[in-house]
Amino acid sequence: MFGKLLIANRGEIALRIQRACRELGIPTVAVHSTADAQAMHVRLADESVCIGPPSAKDSYLNVAAILTAASITGADAIHPGYGFLSENAGFAEMVEDHGLTFIGPSAAHIRMMGDKITAKAAMASLGVPLVPGSPGAVADLTEAAAVSETIGYPVLIKAAAGGGGRGMKVAHTADELSEAWRVARAEARAAFGNDAVYIEKYLDKPRHIELQVLADAFGNVVHLGERDCSLQRRHQKLLEEAGSPALTGAERDALGATVCAGLTKLGYRNAGTLEFLYQDGQFAFIEMNTRLQVEHPVTEMITGIDIVREQIRIAAGQPLGYTQAEVKFSGHAIEVRVTAEDPETFAPSPGRVDVFHAPGGLGVRVDSALYAGYVVPPHYDSMVAKLIVHGTDRPTAIARLRRALEEFAVVGIKTTIPLHQRIAADPAFNAGDYDIHWLERFVAGE
Repeated sequence: MFGKLLIANRGEIALRIQRACRELGIPTVAVHSTADAQAMHVRLADESVCIGPPSAKDSYLNVAAILTAASITGADAIHPGYGFLSENAGFAEMVEDHGLTFIGPSAAHIRMMGDKITAKAAMASLGVPLVPGSPGAVADLTEAAAVSETIGYPVLIKAAAGGGGRGMKVAHTADELSEAWRVARAEARAAFGNDAVYIEKYLDKPRHIELQVLADAFGNVVHLGERDCSLQRRHQKLLEEAGSPALTGAERDALGATVCAGLTKLGYRNAGTLEFLYQDGQFAFIEMNTRLQVEHPVTEMITGIDIVREQIRIAAGQPLGYTQAEVKFSGHAIEVRVTAEDPETFAPSPGRVDVFHAPGGLGVRVDSALYAGYVVPPHYDSMVAKLIVHGTDRPTAIARLRRALEEFAVVGIKTTIPLHQRIAADPAFNAGDYDIHWLERFVAGE
């Protein structure tokens, strides 16, 4: 096992990794910007190193500063969390080149799955179902028109690199294709420095289903069930469930068997999440995240498996301690992301937290780095807490979610807690009757 682990992240995920390390008996090093000097992950770490000014590019994305911090503190492993450098293949390579262990998959697999075109090609070769679309990047508008006519409108133009909804545009007709093509490429170039795009069939009422996997260095691959991440605004997830109210156990098992067999052939190692669109009983692969997911707690709640602990164990060369048959699913879990935003306009709301009271009780978990007196900085992602609830079934979990949201108090900044209360009370959500477009309509009052 590792002698000391540096956490190349901040906020609640840095705390989450610290907790797993503490249970494993591993001392931790926190890195932080000057804006995060009083952050909880810094206060609770065994050691801390300031790596730069508030701007993420000068601190949490500063590879040289992070590697220097690891060197001067004697860390022998680095966990990247999610976001920032977590899916940067170059960073993973540099960590290994410096004689350290990167807690995650190989740089080759990060690079393969980081480009959506190569990821789709790899999955197709492994028998994983895909959304109908272009086999690779589309060179020009003429080819885009030909592909679109072949698969049928509406179509979705997507950036080959990156994610988060940037470089993604829908063309409902041939007349809309030219402008959608131009805007998607411009957004992709600005966001990722790469204007390559590809085209997929646009599904009108799909659900966003993802499958959590763990793989060790000995060829053992298991899946930990599915998460339904369909409640999204502008392609950003706000609420996740495990399992999905739309899937049967047989559908989950069939998808899991296909995915695990494919990743075994690929030689994948560590944690990963494969994301699918699901409509009319059919799955279609869209991308793979080669890192820990924000919503990993819902999977932990229904399986009892500590995913971060498993990441660290696998990276240390230890095998999985269980087979697929030994992974058991119990009850239902829901996670809501609480962000420092106005719940109606979604305008950012950084500032001082005067009161912070987290809900508790049976089946309630809060992952957050907030505390009374903390000042939420304006420089980073707006998520300030994750509320996760677990119940014996979905109705129980929803009832527990409503109760926990009523108890949750964050005073001094605006948060999206009132929005989640509205969602939890909505009949369509309670019936599980939603798709990836539902939340946009709900927020708009449609």
